[in-house]
Amino acid sequence: MSRLYRRPPASPMTPGYPGSATPPAAPSSRVRSGGGLKGAVTYAVGFVVAIWSVFLVNLLVFGGDLVFFGIHPLDTASWWGIFAAPFLHANLEHVLSNTVPGAVFAFLIGFSGRRVFWEVTLITVVAAGAGTWLFGGVATNHIGASGVVYGWLAYLLIRGVFNRHLGQVVVGVVLGIAYSGLIFGLLPGVPGVSWQGHLFGALGGLGAGMLITSDDPPALVERRQLKKARKALSSGRR
Repeated sequence: MSRLYRRPPASPMTPGYPGSATPPAAPSSRVRSGGGLKGAVTYAVGFVVAIWSVFLVNLLVFGGDLVFFGIHPLDTASWWGIFAAPFLHANLEHVLSNTVPGAVFAFLIGFSGRRVFWEVTLITVVAAGAGTWLFGGVATNHIGASGVVYGWLAYLLIRGVFNRHLGQVVVGVVLGIAYSGLIFGLLPGVPGVSWQGHLFGALGGLGAGMLITSDDPPALVERRQLKKARKALSSGRR
């Protein structure tokens, strides 16, 4: 037979009780949703499949005409090109140049989880696209995933500094050395290269590295929660 028991009122020493001396327990360390090796491979392969599928369809079905749907600066009728441009590439050399670095960076970011990957990617796409639309030059057309690739790289270079993760700092240093030559893609002067997309994509990646917290390691999350709990406790005693 079931019985009903009344729960005794919480005392001031009960963990989590307002004014309690014991702060709530922090969440335990675990792999973030959609992350790990499986998630990393999924995002890397997904990136490659996406850009190559569109490239082949454009080449074989549309005769290359889809490149028209890129970013046309200051053209209000084609603002949606901000989201279409990363999938469009002019030729084989163009799509190949973005394939390997894009897959590597997507793998490394995807390892941290689904939320991290999509937050960084969305911020980068919008920053690269909006900056290009505003400053890319009238009567030009900008296409390619390189703005996103630059954003991903910029994020990977600095995220370890802001989330205080030694392993990610090391990854950033290694990538900085391996891909140091990409710095020249941020500068104007090379005909046919959208340095605006590279520059604003990189700025978006830097912003993501500084602002998002979904990539914070469990130890940093715990410290922040404890700090917040102590602050709340201190305020409750006043």
